[in-house]
Amino acid sequence: MNERFLQLSDVAEILNISSSQTYALVRSGELPAIKIGGRGQWRVERSELEAYIQRAYEQTRAFVLANPLGRGETLPDEEFPGLHG
Repeated sequence: MNERFLQLSDVAEILNISSSQTYALVRSGELPAIKIGGRGQWRVERSELEAYIQRAYEQTRAFVLANPLGRGETLPDEEFPGLHG
């Protein structure tokens, strides 16, 4: 079954980031979430995660257009492992 709400650990796995990075996205308001239950567990609605991903694509597209790769400039290995020889 496709769950409506995701735990922060699920979001971290989907985005391939750490749990602390996911928590920071939620606490900053960048990724909308709700806090539920007596223990205050965070949940992210699947549609909010998809909207966040779409915004990230749009922001990245704008960045790439504003900052084109210059001639002779190489990609940093740490961001794109395996692309260089």
